[in-house]
Amino acid sequence: MADCILSMEHITKVYPNGFVANRDVSLQVQKGEVHALSGENGAGKSTLMKVLFGEEQPESGRIVFEGREIRPEDPISAIRLGIGMVHQHFMLVDSLSVAENIVLGLEPGRFGRFDKREAFRRAAEIIEKYRFSIDARRPVGSLPVGDRQKVEILKALYRGAKLLILDEPTAVLTPQETEELFLQIEQLKAQGHTLIFISHKLREIKQICEHITVLRGGRTVGTARVADVSEQEISRMMVGRDVLLEIDKPPARPGRTVLSVRGVPLSDRPDAPEVSFDLRAGEILGIAGVEGNGQSELCSRLAGLLPVRRGQVRLDGQDIAGRSVRALRALGMSHISEDRMTYGCAADANVEENLFSTTIYQKAYSRFGLLRRKLLDRRADELIREFCIKCTEKKEPVRMLSGGNIQKVVVAREFSGEPKCILANQPTRGIDVGATEFIRNRLLELRSRGAAVLLVSADLNEVLELSDRLLVFAASGVSAYFPDAAAVDEETLGEYMLDLRQMTAQEIGGAVYETS
Repeated sequence: MADCILSMEHITKVYPNGFVANRDVSLQVQKGEVHALSGENGAGKSTLMKVLFGEEQPESGRIVFEGREIRPEDPISAIRLGIGMVHQHFMLVDSLSVAENIVLGLEPGRFGRFDKREAFRRAAEIIEKYRFSIDARRPVGSLPVGDRQKVEILKALYRGAKLLILDEPTAVLTPQETEELFLQIEQLKAQGHTLIFISHKLREIKQICEHITVLRGGRTVGTARVADVSEQEISRMMVGRDVLLEIDKPPARPGRTVLSVRGVPLSDRPDAPEVSFDLRAGEILGIAGVEGNGQSELCSRLAGLLPVRRGQVRLDGQDIAGRSVRALRALGMSHISEDRMTYGCAADANVEENLFSTTIYQKAYSRFGLLRRKLLDRRADELIREFCIKCTEKKEPVRMLSGGNIQKVVVAREFSGEPKCILANQPTRGIDVGATEFIRNRLLELRSRGAAVLLVSADLNEVLELSDRLLVFAASGVSAYFPDAAAVDEETLGEYMLDLRQMTAQEIGGAVYETS
């Protein structure tokens, strides 16, 4: 067996509020392997990696890296030791070139002057060494998501990373980009690098990783050879119970048109492509596409966060252009934003306040201008139980919860009022299999009760399994429409997402409206 390059032994991390994020956690990683780190949101994965990368200091335990004990005081000291990390949210400067981003902080030059030619030479050298297909001179802001991730990996390699932490690296990639990433991971292994692969995607863990360590409730559940355990066994380790990995979806019974969209642009550019479709009660219309192709802008326009300057949007027959967010909610619109911390919740407000932030003005919760506190408290307790929100109390600030539980707060608020139309933008992004199962089942329950659901998801397995019908967004606009989402596979879907294939406007338009 290969030598152990990293041993994290009996790590305990307690935050100032008394929350124990890691309790006696141990992790051993062999040199030259891809080691999966998995577990529910709030299980302690991120905290453990922050300890390794020097972003947090543990109360007890020790770290042995390459045979000697280390204690990184900050990320800079971790990088100097040969530990690199590619975060889920990229830390790049869009206006700079690929080469400039790679050398940023370690720029070549003399007498305080940046040597641009040398920077490009060094970047080209490391790109060639690791066989990454990317142009060092292109501005990062013009790159697709998969190439941006390459730049982040190259940044870490340029700084001498021997151990590379990849945090949810495939969360926003197409199947083709994911396969390319896996080839790059194999190349990194072949050149002697070790990788820690943080992921909730069990199929990918089975495909690329040798060992897996699972955390639950801040403790180590166990480590196993990936080849020796099934996806079901891994999910059971993560959640502590059996999880239904296959979605049991009854046939859709679509009814009247709830949301009608005609000629709405996918960006503010004058030449931006437009989209038109109808969404009916009792169905889920999925939208798949590489991030940046207009899905988020469309959701923001439909939710009232961005203006509808061209085209028309009708909700239950009413033109909603220029309506306020509150007015749209009064018409039965609910919205799960892709960015739960910026738009989905008020981080410093408590759980109860977030649960009622969109309904507090309703007469049911006030009398003679005063809030009905007992009713609010009782209803908050009911929602916390119903949506399985793990929190110490309802007055706890939402920012203290794990990502999955913050998402459950958002979902509880958006699903609890019997909405007519639900805009679900990345509803399960970055959350564990247990919370994912829960939210997907809730979406199907609302569909069965007659809600119209517009689902945007970077998880192609999710969008294919949940959707009844499917639209595909590419850089050129809407590239495909499938009246039966079950009739398409991930590979074909990826080709339409990357503009490698396109349906005609007649094929797309005629099919989308035939049911309206």
